Amino acid sequence: MAGIRDFMRRTDQTFGPGVDRLTLTKGSPLVSLSDLGTVHGTMQVNLHWTAREAEPAARPAGERLRGLLHPTLFRPMTMPQSVNQILAVDLDLGALYELADGTKGVVQPLGNFYGDLQHSPFIRLSRDDRSGAPSGEMLYIDLEKKDNFKRILIFVYIYDETPAFDRTHAVVTLAPPGGRPIEVRLEQRATQARSCAVALIENKGGNLTVRREAKYVYGFQAELDRLYGWGLQWQRGVKSPSA
Repeated sequence: MAGIRDFMRRTDQTFGPGVDRLTLTKGSPLVSLSDLGTVHGTMQVNLHWTAREAEPAARPAGERLRGLLHPTLFRPMTMPQSVNQILAVDLDLGALYELADGTKGVVQPLGNFYGDLQHSPFIRLSRDDRSGAPSGEMLYIDLEKKDNFKRILIFVYIYDETPAFDRTHAVVTLAPPGGRPIEVRLEQRATQARSCAVALIENKGGNLTVRREAKYVYGFQAELDRLYGWGLQWQRGVKSPSA
């Protein structure tokens, strides 16, 4: 844990304004960490967001989704909002992982699955920010163990009952040590979406790549699982009040 605290002390410097970033876009969605020579040390993955004023909902009312067990794919939820209302949004950062030995799992605040950096899965979530503070939420991936990884899906989901991806300015930044931070901006006004697949990290014959996904779904983590064929078993989870 001392190592994680050391990384957190460097967070503002790494993700602060003025840092030269590589932004993945729809037209240029892929970058190779191996080609950049940044596959050593611990990569930081940061989620940061700020709220923006709400606008009148334009979507028709839909069935309200309930929990992680049986989400309905691309089915909108009802979201009545008044003009100029500022929403309190709780975005969470997580990762689905599949290791080379076939091990699969999730790292996320919900259910207190914070992972482990020193041991399998070599991924660790350091904290759960509930306000969009400047430091945001931070995930750590040990690139020294890259041969242990097959694929890692970085995702963001909305924990509370108010879907609000179109009410926030959110950005996920991957910062490999010694390289330019790589960012994916979640700028699409995906009204009613509850989850978003942000970036897919894949190990293809030793070449570690990062691909922008930016795919929004109206379900929970189980819907992302189905979309990417992870095959995990999901149930309703509760986030600890102290998380």
